[in-house]
Amino acid sequence: MSSKRSEVLFERAKKIIPGGVNSPVRAFRGVGGTPRFIRRGKGARLADEDGNSYIDYVGSWGPLLLGHRHPEVVQALREILEIGTSFGAPTEREIELAEMIREAVPSMEMVRLVNSGTEATMSAIRVARGFTGRDLTIKFEGCYHGHVDSLLVKAGSGMATLAIADAVGVPAAFAATTIALPYNNVAAVEQAFEQHKEQIASIIVEPVVGNMGCVPPLPGYLQALREITARHGALLIFDEVMTGFRVSHGGAQQLYGIQPDLTTLGKVIGGGLPIGAYGGRADIMSKVAPLGPIYQAGTLSGNPLAVAAGLAMLRHLKANPGVYEKLEAMAGALCADPPRGITVNRVGSMFTFFFTDGPVVDWDSAAKCDKERYGRFFHWMLDHDVYLAPSQFEAAFLSAAHTMEDIEHTRQAAAAFFAQG
Repeated sequence: MSSKRSEVLFERAKKIIPGGVNSPVRAFRGVGGTPRFIRRGKGARLADEDGNSYIDYVGSWGPLLLGHRHPEVVQALREILEIGTSFGAPTEREIELAEMIREAVPSMEMVRLVNSGTEATMSAIRVARGFTGRDLTIKFEGCYHGHVDSLLVKAGSGMATLAIADAVGVPAAFAATTIALPYNNVAAVEQAFEQHKEQIASIIVEPVVGNMGCVPPLPGYLQALREITARHGALLIFDEVMTGFRVSHGGAQQLYGIQPDLTTLGKVIGGGLPIGAYGGRADIMSKVAPLGPIYQAGTLSGNPLAVAAGLAMLRHLKANPGVYEKLEAMAGALCADPPRGITVNRVGSMFTFFFTDGPVVDWDSAAKCDKERYGRFFHWMLDHDVYLAPSQFEAAFLSAAHTMEDIEHTRQAAAAFFAQG
């Protein structure tokens, strides 16, 4: 399979863009080789600059729940191009999107739109501190909440892929406001609250981790976080940037029956365009400017293009609840009967093939995976027209555009790899 055009473009990119990419995991450092430069996407497939076609299980890292260039999303964007792409002023569609989010995620009584998941988590943390009058935040090892200074402590995603423990350039004073604990460990959370008493403003958690690979919560874990934070007067923040509208229509909080105080969203609510949102209890969100003293702003927040794409996506999901049944069936078939030495974690249409024979429940168990073997697997699948995440420590995603034929092709390609031993 040719990659000559991609190689030329990568060399050109490295002369002007750090590492040749605009987000680190795209550089293929976790698997080796040359990143494929993409020309176009349609449905469940990508085509690269060398003319190769792939079944796509990255889906722009999760937002393309309906696949690439879904007709309803494309039509919504065409309509906006006839009106204007940015006003820096309110529009009716912003209200409609916020109302649709609240309908699906009732814990978000008030919603503020922003431009990315990073902005959403950064803002939610600030709101939690402002509301409680406390400074400390608990996060979990291997969870990634965007490149917010104070949260780049034992983070997942690209930092895990590149084996960067803590980000250079983050002042120690910023990092000192964050307590990093092992995921799925209730005792560690209890101990942290005992040690820091009334200093902890919030816990922020990916209810289903996607940034050290897909790692579900153990039974009772999220319920324990809810009880502990309520008992100590701290806020519980669910980072559903990845899980929102993906693992169920109401996100992980609907799936597990937990109501957080604040929620961050992204990915799906933009229909493939950059957007984010944070929201929660009305008494908390009423402290955000201009109602209250906690400041957050953004010129492009709620821009018409992203809002229109998000509305088209959410309207389709509301009108077609069978999408989730289809995704569950396909994902179940894809992840069934893993070979010996492989652990598969899956929640809904999020999944990861971990190259380890033990359970993966936290960062320590994920870090034991055979990353080199995963790299060989990745390139084998790439050569067999399957595009997976170029890192052992990232989740993969299905879209409603995938077919059972895609699933069968993928399973056969994987079986051929494992048959080699």
